[in-house]
Amino acid sequence: MRKFVLDTNLYIAALRGREASARLLSFEDETLPRIHFHAVVAQELLAGAVSAERRRALYHAYIRPFDRRRRLVTPSFRAWRRAGEVVSELVERGTFSAGGFSRSSLNDVLLAASCREEGLTLVTANTADFAGIAEVEPFDFAAPWPAG
Repeated sequence: MRKFVLDTNLYIAALRGREASARLLSFEDETLPRIHFHAVVAQELLAGAVSAERRRALYHAYIRPFDRRRRLVTPSFRAWRRAGEVVSELVERGTFSAGGFSRSSLNDVLLAASCREEGLTLVTANTADFAGIAEVEPFDFAAPWPAG
């Protein structure tokens, strides 16, 4: 049975629209015991919050439930090291430009390496970028909303 991590873009979409929020809640209803929350996603969500009130709300709505249940994923040193190797290879292949890749791209590679290491399926709306990463770092990812 697959275990999942949800990408930041799905939480942002849920925050911005009722339909996306309903889809997220529906997926969580079906698969919640198998969803884990990734530290990279926490960092990205909290970094985008514009006030202490917003950070608290994001933490309580999305992060705290997983924290309380100890279903958080934090990248290991091995995942960090592998992410560096993957970024280097993506630059070598011309997928990323040397010095021209974004923080978001670095986070995506770390997320991919960590999900592979933990055997987790990343659910993302950003399948094109992750397909490029998977050419170097094969890992399981799916477009929203995969069957359990």
